[in-house]
Amino acid sequence: MAKKKTTNVALIGSGFMGRTHSNAYLKVGKFFNTPTNPTMHTIVGLEPTLGAFAEQWGWQNHTNDAGAVFNNEDIDLVDLVTPNHLHATHAIAALEAGKHVACEKPLAGTLDDARAMAKAAKKAKKSKTFCWFVYRRVPAVALAHQLVKEGKLGRIFHVRAAYLQDWGGPDTPLLWRFKGKQAGSGAHGDLNAHIVDMARFITGDEITEVTGAIKETFIKKREIIESAGGSAITGKGAKKSKKKRYGTSTVDDALLFLARFKKGAIASFEASRLATGDKNANRIEIHGEKGAIKYNFERANELEWYDNTLPGREQGWSTINVTRGDDGHPYVGNWWPAAHIIGYEHTFVNMAADMLNVIANKKPVVPVSDFQDAYETQRVLEAAVLAADNRCPVKMSEVK
Repeated sequence: MAKKKTTNVALIGSGFMGRTHSNAYLKVGKFFNTPTNPTMHTIVGLEPTLGAFAEQWGWQNHTNDAGAVFNNEDIDLVDLVTPNHLHATHAIAALEAGKHVACEKPLAGTLDDARAMAKAAKKAKKSKTFCWFVYRRVPAVALAHQLVKEGKLGRIFHVRAAYLQDWGGPDTPLLWRFKGKQAGSGAHGDLNAHIVDMARFITGDEITEVTGAIKETFIKKREIIESAGGSAITGKGAKKSKKKRYGTSTVDDALLFLARFKKGAIASFEASRLATGDKNANRIEIHGEKGAIKYNFERANELEWYDNTLPGREQGWSTINVTRGDDGHPYVGNWWPAAHIIGYEHTFVNMAADMLNVIANKKPVVPVSDFQDAYETQRVLEAAVLAADNRCPVKMSEVK
């Protein structure tokens, strides 16, 4: 058997997302017959524990110099899991060096940065780009996309999406996620980015107007910590100052907006970090003329389905257990037998498999979000902020 080619990967960042991406590269070749094998070449970070991280997760080299991977001819793919304000600088440098580039979502902290990244990607014609909207790789969400594409829902009337978490209460310290210059936005960019992408992905349609929006920062002041430490999301376990000091949160805690799609559907989107009792409720409902779907990531292996074409006495919501690879359910045939459920980390492995396919000019299971596609999601996020700030509708044609 001929030895597979390798794709040498450099990962910039080693926090929560650093772990999920590292795990994906470790596992993808064991479960998927990818055209190339990813080699975990170098990890880049500033943490004093970077060497231990590299050893634990299987990275061959570690450095605090991002330029070292851009200038290394052995590196094929640069993967970015840094705070949002660093995405553009690193992505553009990597593209100019001829690398393939993957980037965590949202694509950037600002629309200007996202636009620059999309332009750089278009200019670097030989480089493939990816944005890690991993909920596309949840088998149930991928199935919903396929059902809509096959016409099972017919004309779509309503899209109703919400991403609700409750970790951002008054005791959560002033992490980078609460600093506008680093994050760009709060719950909006972090959570609405996912559900806007998911709505665009499932429907195959584009938003043409944000008709109204509201945002709020409920927790104005948060305790300053000496170092990020602890959880990169919640700050639990972080080292706090001996004497309490407080800084200003400069991002939203919640943002809700209404929108219209090109083909006529109307939509609502809601993101919050203060939805008490909801830990990671990523939900979407789509109602069409012929059928409807409901999905909630907290029940990740299930897709609710309503078939409006059945006789009335047979109609009712049914639950599809999306774990049957032999029946054509996306991705799960690479994992376990039917009803042996998969979870969050598997979405990243599925994404890594599709990235390797695209790099080798092969088709992914379902479409990936490249920089141009992720820029379209960023435009919607910007339109929602403008609508909230100015209390007015914003047409997408006005957001370039």
